[in-house]
Amino acid sequence: MKYKILEKIKSPADIKGFNSEQLEELAEEIRAKLIETVSENGGHLASNLGVVELTIAMHKVFDSPKDQFVFDVGHQCYTHKLLTGRFDAFSTLRTENGISGFCRPTESEHDIFFSGHSGTSVSAGLGLAQANKLLKSSNYVVSVIGDGSFTGGMVYEALNNGGRSETKHIIVLNDNKMSISENVGAFAKYLALIRSRPEYYRFKASTEKGLSFIPGIGKKIADTLYNIKTDIKNKIYKDSTFFEDLGYRYVGPVDGHNIDVLTNAFEVAKKVNGPVLLHVLTVKGKGYDFAEKAPSTFHGISKFDAVTGESIQSGDSFSSMFGKYLCEHAKKDESLCAITAAMGIGTGIDQFRKENPRRFFDVGIAEEHAVTFASGLAKNSMKPVFAVYSTFLQRCYDQLIHDVSLQKLKILFAIDRAGFVGEDGETHNGIMDVSFLNTIPDIVVYSPCCFRSLCADINNALYADKYSAAVRYPRGSQNENVKELNYDCIDYCTFGNAQAKTVIVTYGRITSFAIDAVKALEKLGISTRLVSMNLIKPIPEEVINNISQCEKIFFFEEGFRSGGVGEAVALKLLEKGFCGKFKLTAVNDEFVAHASVSAQLKKYGLDTESMIKIISEEYHRG
Repeated sequence: MKYKILEKIKSPADIKGFNSEQLEELAEEIRAKLIETVSENGGHLASNLGVVELTIAMHKVFDSPKDQFVFDVGHQCYTHKLLTGRFDAFSTLRTENGISGFCRPTESEHDIFFSGHSGTSVSAGLGLAQANKLLKSSNYVVSVIGDGSFTGGMVYEALNNGGRSETKHIIVLNDNKMSISENVGAFAKYLALIRSRPEYYRFKASTEKGLSFIPGIGKKIADTLYNIKTDIKNKIYKDSTFFEDLGYRYVGPVDGHNIDVLTNAFEVAKKVNGPVLLHVLTVKGKGYDFAEKAPSTFHGISKFDAVTGESIQSGDSFSSMFGKYLCEHAKKDESLCAITAAMGIGTGIDQFRKENPRRFFDVGIAEEHAVTFASGLAKNSMKPVFAVYSTFLQRCYDQLIHDVSLQKLKILFAIDRAGFVGEDGETHNGIMDVSFLNTIPDIVVYSPCCFRSLCADINNALYADKYSAAVRYPRGSQNENVKELNYDCIDYCTFGNAQAKTVIVTYGRITSFAIDAVKALEKLGISTRLVSMNLIKPIPEEVINNISQCEKIFFFEEGFRSGGVGEAVALKLLEKGFCGKFKLTAVNDEFVAHASVSAQLKKYGLDTESMIKIISEEYHRG
């Protein structure tokens, strides 16, 4: 498709002189580009389609990067990228060495904050605005946050703190589900339109100022008018008072797909001397029928056919198999409950919701609450299962310590997206959970390499382990070669020549690569065997006994070296008097950039080819 307007935009300044017709045409081109690119690269589609006009209006009214935009989560920043000089690079979205699917300050001066997790934009924006105030800067800060993020507590902490700040901080509440306010009747729409016009605020300010000069009765008249206006407004906009009680000037709700209305509303917000909450109504997936009808499906999606809307990838995954096993246990165990933090579909437990609605709890984007809520369920004899992405479990460290471990409660943590996640990059990789779980007493941690181990681990976590357990597994499916493993022991499995003095030790997904490495090394005359750990905390003594007599041990870990399983195994070997060679390959002290999972594994020496190279070089070295 030819993008006759979009391809000419090199900076936000290029749209300043556009008229309404040109801006509408630009919006159409942006939507076409979003669908074209995400269908090829995967990414977040529905959320980006919903904020096209909103983002255009922001760049029309404000002057980025002097005026700073903070996008909550950042999964809706694609239009922002297209308007800030990244059209030519947009085809590289979410590919290795290409542009990120989230805001990334190292990528552009227009990206103010790294993003990827929910509920942070109001706090970050308030900090930026307070800094501007201290520096006597006249620049604005705009925080864009969806209504879904209002299910998390951090937003309210920021609102409570920011309402009295007297800063030039504009919060855009992107309401795409009408979950906060009702827009009742024609009069409400009319009043919203009037209140979104600059003329309304100029008239309001001049009237209040004029009344104040009338001796004796002026203030009384102004107060009476204010009370009447407030009473009427409160009956129509039930939630506007919530924000105004906190100290924000509430503007809206306004049509989030009408660029003229949006630009007027932003001009109004700029005239307010203090923090503003602009309530914008949008449709998630706007302009693409498949995404409008199924916004959850097109929230974060892999490659798909843009004509039919059908996903190109299919088949069982660790997530879907986890959901299946959980449903099977729930049929026999009435105490089993499932908890999600707004990720029921992503974590594979949506079927549990359909079959057991009374025992399914979606707490919204509130992971910290989910853990302590699970603790309450566990205290009163239920068996809670919290299904959560590894990257979002990071938010729960204190709750895991104080509300779970210290209480000695029994909860199953189903940790999805463990390890590298590929194109979502730095903010979403699940490579820290092992290190921080290793510091928490009594929590057992499993990392299955296949569906068979996953099934066994869930059973152990629910019925064999005394206290809480975590079962961590990657995105995607198992590799078929894991069926060749020897499962003599439940805590670990083996492959290869049992007498070999060179051993690969690993766990989780990369076990399949180690199997192929053992086969290839055997052909090179290097007799090697594999020990794949299923239980990774505590370290099974059987594993240490199995490998302690080897001459060379190569530990490969899809996670951080510091605090990881490899370090724990090395310490136990040292305590046992091991005198051979021990080499640990893992992620050092750095964040892992977005790329395909295969590219990430190769970069950090965790694919089959890298394992062969590392072991053969050491073998020939002596």
